[in-house]
Amino acid sequence: MKKLLAWTLALALLLCAFPVSAEETYHIGILQFIQHAALDAATKGFQDALTEKLGDRVTFDVQNASGEVSNCAIIATSLVSENCDLYLGNATPALQALANATFDKPILGTSITDYATALDIDSWNGTTGYNVSGTSDLAPLDRQAEMIKELFPEAKTVGLLYCSAEANSVYQVVTIRGYLEALGLACTDYSFADSNDLASVVQTATECDVLYIPTDNTCASYVETIANVVLPSKVPVVAGEEGICKGCGVATLSIDYYDLGYATGLMALDILQNGTDTATLPIAYAPNVTKEYNAAIASELGVEVPADYTAIQ
Repeated sequence: MKKLLAWTLALALLLCAFPVSAEETYHIGILQFIQHAALDAATKGFQDALTEKLGDRVTFDVQNASGEVSNCAIIATSLVSENCDLYLGNATPALQALANATFDKPILGTSITDYATALDIDSWNGTTGYNVSGTSDLAPLDRQAEMIKELFPEAKTVGLLYCSAEANSVYQVVTIRGYLEALGLACTDYSFADSNDLASVVQTATECDVLYIPTDNTCASYVETIANVVLPSKVPVVAGEEGICKGCGVATLSIDYYDLGYATGLMALDILQNGTDTATLPIAYAPNVTKEYNAAIASELGVEVPADYTAIQ
């Protein structure tokens, strides 16, 4: 995994050595898949990084697809018609739509779990080979599996809850299942096609000892629906990111989405100022992950949390 912090500092020094001309202006199109805390933070971090360096020389057109994949394609086409200097796809469906809409202008992704899966790249070497690069929000799935075993040593079964329409979620579930089974845990998939099926699927999933929810955008947007089922059923949830954990989970191995978006903004500056080619710009990862827990839910469910976990504020 790339050391994003060191890379970010080095890039910041490089950017200072190449100041932007006062006359140079940029217009950036941003497509965010759905509104929830993690994606909102990533978009804000991206914009802050650019405005801190460029001031009023950068403008943004921020569009939200409201969680509809079909909207992503429509919005991406509209943004491309604006002939923006660079595009940001926040979450996998948004990135996919932009990648299908333009093959010429640079595209960056953020909040993407796995670029090879998102872009259907067979031979993955850390770069896409064309006009797409960006940052990944993937926290180590092996460590997430170990977290489940650590917190719930008596558990026998794990339910994997995710939206089947999200390629990023499918990738995480397939990957973590192998780690969980290696730890002796039996796994069952509980997938849903859209939010209309979520409550009934969660109800069925409560037959398991523990539920795992990956960094799934639909789950993040309907976390209250999940909480209304799992908490009365006393079934603990381990989540792939802080927002889901804050709403319905006991623990998570989390990254900071604002920092991830900010780092993506620095990548955008490098592309705009220095002409860096997205085809050869490596995908970057969050430098640190934090073991966090939801104190209120842990107490409600009687879960004893080790001292090296940080309470979510």
